[in-house]
Amino acid sequence: MNAAHLLKRLLGTLPLLLGVSLLLFGVLHLAPGGPLDVYADNPSVSPEALAQMRVAFGLDQPLPVQYVSWVTAFFTGEWGYSIRTARPVSQEILERLGPTLILGGTSFALSLLIALPLGIVSAVRRYSGVDYLITFLSFLGVSMPVFWLALMLQLLFAVQWRVLPSAGIQTIGSDSVLDLLRHLILPACILAFASVAGWSRYMRSSMVEVLGQDYVRTARAKGLTAGKVVYRHALRNALIPIITVVALDFATILSGAVITETIFAWPGIGRLFIESMNGRDYPVLMALMMAGSFALVLSNLLADLAYAAVDPRIRYE
Repeated sequence: MNAAHLLKRLLGTLPLLLGVSLLLFGVLHLAPGGPLDVYADNPSVSPEALAQMRVAFGLDQPLPVQYVSWVTAFFTGEWGYSIRTARPVSQEILERLGPTLILGGTSFALSLLIALPLGIVSAVRRYSGVDYLITFLSFLGVSMPVFWLALMLQLLFAVQWRVLPSAGIQTIGSDSVLDLLRHLILPACILAFASVAGWSRYMRSSMVEVLGQDYVRTARAKGLTAGKVVYRHALRNALIPIITVVALDFATILSGAVITETIFAWPGIGRLFIESMNGRDYPVLMALMMAGSFALVLSNLLADLAYAAVDPRIRYE
């Protein structure tokens, strides 16, 4: 991908992000209630204080004025202040970004290391006992609710066997890497389990299709070993369809794993989203949803770059 095409793609994302921001802003403000409703039933908060808060957060302005003010500030890096904590929104998100990247990056690496080999083995040995076993486990992983599996693993490893902590990112008073890894095992495995189940099926389907191509049969006819046929000739072409799936899931990881972080009390972006939603913290919610939209657009751009890296025949003019 040349620089001109890359710049064109980046500029093309601006109208898309503006449209997404308008849609998110409208949907969020159509919800019943408002961001200050959490204080309305508090007897210690006077009506005068509520009125001052409305003015301070710009909620007394018409919705079109609020949207223009917010979107202008957002794209200039001024994300405003949290209604719930009165702290800068950027600070709230940056504090949670590190734990989300640790959890998401670990689960992403585990998913790739497990799903791709499983898909390849399942395709090469299709209709065998190994293929049926991998297929069964994949369908089980796709259909199993994440929250149920997380609770069962907590019950087994944290309550029954007491070998792993049940929640949190670190033990109070401890800052060792080993303690962090012990807290990371369960949530990372839960996130990876669902991804492995889906990615392995995509990998199998793509590899089966490629193994039936003429050039693969020609490579076999020339006397190449099975390993060279699979990994040198078939794998690169088989990776092209799965890149899209992996890229979209990567955006989900960047925007936070809501269910997993909530169950394991992991202080990441997903848990911040739940806390902000329960507290009707509109500035934080809008910033998180826009950041998630940007991550999705960025992942699609990365997928385009990966296509060209995997298949030299792909060129972007």
